[in-house]
Amino acid sequence: MRHSLYIKFILGYIVFWLLGFLFISTYSADLTYRHLVKEKSEALYNSANTLAQSYSKYYKGNNTMDLVSMTPQLNAISNFLDSRILIIKRQGTIVIDTDSSVIEENNIESFDPTDFGNSHYITGTYYGIFAEEVLSVIAPITGNFTTYGYVTIHMPMSLVMKSQNEILNILYKTAAIIFLLSLIILLIFTRTVYSPLKKITQAAKKYAEGDLTYNLKLNTEDEMGYLAVTLNYMSNELNEIEEYQKKFISNISHDFRSPLTSIKGYLEAILDGTIPPENQEKYLRIIITETERLNKLTNSMISLNNLGSKSTYLVKTRFDIHRIINDTVASFEGTCSKRKIVFDIIYCENKQMVYADMEKIQQVLYNLVDNAIKFSHDNSEIHMETSVKNDKVFISIKDTGIGIPKDSLKKIWERFYKTDLSRGKDKKGTGLGLAIVKEIIQAHGENIDVISTQGVGTEFRFSLPKASL
Repeated sequence: MRHSLYIKFILGYIVFWLLGFLFISTYSADLTYRHLVKEKSEALYNSANTLAQSYSKYYKGNNTMDLVSMTPQLNAISNFLDSRILIIKRQGTIVIDTDSSVIEENNIESFDPTDFGNSHYITGTYYGIFAEEVLSVIAPITGNFTTYGYVTIHMPMSLVMKSQNEILNILYKTAAIIFLLSLIILLIFTRTVYSPLKKITQAAKKYAEGDLTYNLKLNTEDEMGYLAVTLNYMSNELNEIEEYQKKFISNISHDFRSPLTSIKGYLEAILDGTIPPENQEKYLRIIITETERLNKLTNSMISLNNLGSKSTYLVKTRFDIHRIINDTVASFEGTCSKRKIVFDIIYCENKQMVYADMEKIQQVLYNLVDNAIKFSHDNSEIHMETSVKNDKVFISIKDTGIGIPKDSLKKIWERFYKTDLSRGKDKKGTGLGLAIVKEIIQAHGENIDVISTQGVGTEFRFSLPKASL
């Protein structure tokens, strides 16, 4: 049977107090008993010694002691100590007993003062004189270096037990008050730990069931509140990932379906004779173009997947970024000539060395220049510039094309994302170019920024580490 954390805490709480009660009733009771016996015995022993010293002066050199006149004093002390006092001769004869108004000599058989041993007290019935257990102390009456008798004081153990019970009652009452006060801790635990934890558990169950829209409401500023905020953030991120996966499947299905449909349609038309032999070459070239488009899409996805992994491997070398820019721009010469697009390039130096993966940076430049050309107007100009600040080299690519809508600026880095404007302008794009660019730049530990105004143009600016001399 599975028990909740709260039940375990309650059981632990109850067990703690049961053990506390047992501790008080056993160990504390024993400590109290020992303490009271020691305290009472010391008090009785001091009184017995005082009496013994007082009675020593009555010794006159014979075998009798004139103690009769001291009986009232003994009775007063006996009442004060709640004890019974006996004056006993050395041979064991009782000469005074405060429990009797008549002095009557009784002999104690087997009387032996050495029965006390090294202790100043003993407990028991004291040679059968008492019907109940008593705490007994003894002090010798001496004179002229001779012991003539003993003062013994006897307190009923019931009085010791009564004092013990009074102390234990105080302990029990104190423990009960502490127990009641400790319930406040239980209430605080319930409010600050158990209730929030229960809500968090419920939220985790909802997330496990797939309800990522569930919002955990926990208005606290402690660790529980932080955990709740973290869970809400996690659920939102997971929900966005789920939405992204759906969008990813939808986009990739669309991008694959369109060329595959074209290829299938043209091939069927060729096979069934709908397209005459003299026109087949034209449509075969279209089919090749579509297959190249599929190949480009596949390669882009593989490249992006590799870049997105934690094990992205960069082959960094020192190279001239200006030479790479020139080579990249030259590869678009044919397209730019047809559309009469020119490049205005400003370099900070004749040669600027950077330390990066040359092949991947070439891909970054190719994708950015390709985008700039796609979304530029005919007879327009693309500006490129490099600059150096501290140990960074900054590369800027700016077009004067259609621009990017403001609400799309944060989304252009997403895989397969295309703005409505780009869909109309470029139907062959994969929507992966900028995602690849960002992954490559981030893999280098650098940043890329974009500034765009719709209808005016767009500027991309990224940094690379300057190569050390």
